[in-house]
Parts: sequence; structure tokens; C-alpha cells
Amino acid sequence: MLPPFDYFIHLRACHTKQSERAARIKQLPAAYKGSLSSNEKDLINKPIAELVEDVHQKIIKPIDILRTYGKVAVKAHEKTNCLTEVMVPEAESWAEEVNLEGPLAGVPVSLKDTVVVQGFDTSVGYSRNTGKPAITDGSLTKLLKDAGAVPYVKTACPITLLSFESTNDVWGRCDNPHNPDYSPGGSTGGEAALLALGGRIGIGTDVAGSVRAPAHFSGIYSLRCSTGRWPKMGLNTSMAGQEGVLAVASPMARTLNDLVYFSKAVLEMKAERYDHTVHPIPWRDEPFQTVKQSQKLRIGVIWSDGVVDPSPACHRALSISIEALKSAGHAIIDITPPPALSSSPSPTAPPSPCTALTLASALLNSDGCTTFLSHFHTGERNDPGAAQLSLYASLPRPIRYLHCLWVRYIRRDPVWAGLLRNFSPKSAAEQWKLVAQREAYRASWHAWWRDEAKVDLILCPPNATPAVPHGGMKRAVSSCGYTFLWNLLDYPAGIVPVTKVNPDLDTLLGESLRRAREVNGVARGAYGLYDAERMKGLPVGVQVVGRRWCEEEVLAGMEVLEGALEARGEKYQVLEVE
Repeated sequence: MLPPFDYFIHLRACHTKQSERAARIKQLPAAYKGSLSSNEKDLINKPIAELVEDVHQKIIKPIDILRTYGKVAVKAHEKTNCLTEVMVPEAESWAEEVNLEGPLAGVPVSLKDTVVVQGFDTSVGYSRNTGKPAITDGSLTKLLKDAGAVPYVKTACPITLLSFESTNDVWGRCDNPHNPDYSPGGSTGGEAALLALGGRIGIGTDVAGSVRAPAHFSGIYSLRCSTGRWPKMGLNTSMAGQEGVLAVASPMARTLNDLVYFSKAVLEMKAERYDHTVHPIPWRDEPFQTVKQSQKLRIGVIWSDGVVDPSPACHRALSISIEALKSAGHAIIDITPPPALSSSPSPTAPPSPCTALTLASALLNSDGCTTFLSHFHTGERNDPGAAQLSLYASLPRPIRYLHCLWVRYIRRDPVWAGLLRNFSPKSAAEQWKLVAQREAYRASWHAWWRDEAKVDLILCPPNATPAVPHGGMKRAVSSCGYTFLWNLLDYPAGIVPVTKVNPDLDTLLGESLRRAREVNGVARGAYGLYDAERMKGLPVGVQVVGRRWCEEEVLAGMEVLEGALEARGEKYQVLEVE
């Protein structure tokens, strides 16, 4: 049906999917409803390695594990609206046929809505993609099932996948498990909400921070993998063919122990047999153990990216982590990136993160947002942040040029002007130039880490602020530099939750808040949302970064950090499962 009459198709699709989900939940057997028993709570708190061993020894049946986690998912959905496709009835059949010898035998795994599962839609939040169930499992789902895992639910994401929120017309709004006025993160926000409330392990995707922002916002663990380590086929997306900044599938978990086990299990499955994009790099235990057992790691710390300073809450989380690592005997090396747009950076400083933000933003939407907009029905609501991107990209070139001049010379904001100037549709020749700049930037970082930094790992904030309130991405859409940098470089990066917002320690008021907002347009968007009183109790994490294809070292570094925090009685406490 042609516009504008396709609006009625959109409304009908949204009503159908939400009614279908509600009916599936209502029709679940009694085993999936009610309060959790003490035995079920014990099962939830048991590490994956022990669960798998119990299945191998036939001490517990996969169906019993599934029913426990299915009950958890229903309760989490009631609180946060985190589920999309409820696959539990089919999962009961899969649990009976599971590979009882696999490394994930009997373990329920939740999947971002983008993952293709036979018999279910892969809507990615667009009504146009509903009513089109997959005819076969995607390669990632096949690998998981062969490993013995049991996919049982799919979870919420934002329309367009370009947001740190998780809202769309098809499924509604997903809330933060700690505070319903805030986002659980995006674009893998539904996963984070479910895992925070008792889920086990999950899979998301990440192109600018989409598994790390949710982990930071919701208080869980995640690992953004380098391209080629995890399968990426068998997924749907809003931007097929976009390769300026590649999206990657990556693991998420409620506990660090489970994240490590899950990552190792998948990497040992020879994923290259399932997916042509995977490099044949199995799990390497030697570098993992080397980092984990090191008595004195060299750890670099980026306190600020030079674009927007971290909020007091995020700065405090990083300070807590550094003090813990120092107490454990590790060497801390401060890394000071050059100020944004600096004309004479220090020869020992890393390449500018501001350059990365500008370059990555231009690459990611070099089509002028045409592709992700092409999937919309008439009247379908866009994500607030993505709407800002598409609005600016659609401006006539003369108007965009004049606006950039006004921002640069009247507002005196060269950082914001630089971002806006480069945000426009690109020709093939312009795209090639951007890719060449990306490769030169990567080479500069590689040389700097090797010759100047000489560190084992880097610690930095995951974001300038804790979780954003619903609708906040309209203002904070460009505030993603702390994660986007590592996507552009293709470095693995993990999130460790550290603390929670405390108004007594993290408040920023008056002149201090005004100065923070006025640094540039990126800071204005981020700090326009910062309110420690309203954010009270929201999780705050730190980011652990390693060199390309060194996921094992990053995971080991995360364990070192958490061990140091635990030794000081400062390990983050996940939400209690009710």
C-alpha cells in the first residue's frame, strides 16, 4: 500500500505483534509463573560452568533450567518490557533435543531482536519487517544450538539500531531495571534489562557502543569483540552494506564469570565453519592466563577523551577502579589525549579521539541516513537521536554550510561545527577518502600503543554520563565518543560495573554544571541530561580496552580489575532476583 495509507498497515502490524506477545506469555504453563522457589534462586546464582557440568552428569535436565529462566524472563518483562519474541514453547522442544555434551549444554540464551531464529520475525523494531518469519536459523543460532544452548527469548532494541535507548512502535519502550524513567541502554537494551534482572547470558551487536552502553546503564558485563572473532551472519540490520564502521555480534552476561565462560565456549566452536566472516582464531588460554596471573600489569588510563569530560559519577567509578588496581600492585600510566582540534599535540599523546568521533560519524552515515530511513512506514516514529541525524543529513548543502559557519564563528564551537560539517551524504569517491583516513588513523594508534604507551590494557569511562532518560538521545546523540573510538579502531572492549550514582558524591551544580555544558555541543547534549539526584542508584561502569583481536587479554583484565575491587570490598553487587 502506498503512503500515506500504509500508516494503517503499520498500526495493524504493531497491534498484531504486541497482542501475539501478550498471548504467548499468557498461555505459558504454570511453571513459568509465580514466585521463584529457593531451589530456582540457587540455580540462577550457579555459574554456567557448574550448570553445564550438571547437565553433562545428568544431575539436572535442560527443561528444568529453561523453566527457571523462562520464569525470570516473564518477571523481567513485566517490570521493563524487555522481550520481543517469546520463543519459550518452541524452546521446550529444543531443550529436549539439546546436545547434552556441548560446552553450553542446557544453558538458556537470550538474543537481541536482530538475531535470526527459524519461525520468528526479525523485525529490528520496524513494522515493515513483521509477519515475515525466518525459514531457517541464522548461522549464529545454529552455532548456539550445536553448542547445546537453548534460545528462549528475543529482546528489545531501538528502531534504526542507532541509539542508546530501546524504543520502537512495534514493541514499545524498554525501561531501565533500576529506574523506569531511564533507558536500559541501546541498541541492545532489552538484553541488558533482562540480564540485570536475573537472565543468564545473551548476545547483542555493537557498532558504536551497543553492548557496552547497555552494560554501563544497567549494571551487567559485556565484551565488544573485534571483527572476525564472533559470527556476524544470521543477523538482520537497519543498515545492510554499511562497512565504514563494522557492527559485530558480541556476548553479554549477568556475571563476569559467565561472560568469560560464554566467550570461551563460542570461540572454541570453530565458528568459521558457520560463518565465512569469522577468522579461525580459537580461544587462546596462554595470553588469558598471562594477564590474569601478572603481578604488575601496565594499565593506561584515559580520564577524558578531550571532547567531553566524564561526569562526576563516571569519574568516581574510574577513580575507584584505579585505586583498587594500585592497591593490587599494578602500574598505572595516565594517558592524556590532545585537546579537541589541537594544532600541536604532544608527541607522546595518542591520536585525537575527537578526530575519531568526527571520522566515525561521517563513515557510519555516509549514505545520508537513506538506508535506515528506507524501512519506515508512514507515521512510524523514529528514535529521537536518529531523527536528529536524518534531519541534519537532509538539509540542503548551502543551509548546512551556513549553519556550520554560525556554530563555528558565532557560537565559537569548532568541535560541534566539525561534526556537523562532515555529516552529509557522501559520493563513492568521498567514501573512499574516509576509509583511507580511517586506516591511517588506525595505523597511528597501532604505532602509538607499540612505541609510546607500551601498556597491557587501557581503562576509560564507557560514557560521559550514566543512563540517559527516555527521549534523551535527542540531545545526547553525539555523546558516544568513549565507545565509538574503539569501534573505529576495531579494538575489543569490555564493561565492568563498579558503583552506583550517589547524589552526595556525584552532584554537579551551578557554575560547575554551566561550564561543563558550555565546552562544546557534545558536552552540552550530555550534561543537559546529568542530574545526580534523579539518577540516584543508577549503575556506573568502566571500560577495559585491549589491542585488536586480544579478547582473551581484555577478559583477563576485567577479572583482574574485579578481583582488585573485591579485595577492597568494593565489588559491584548485581540486583537481587526477586
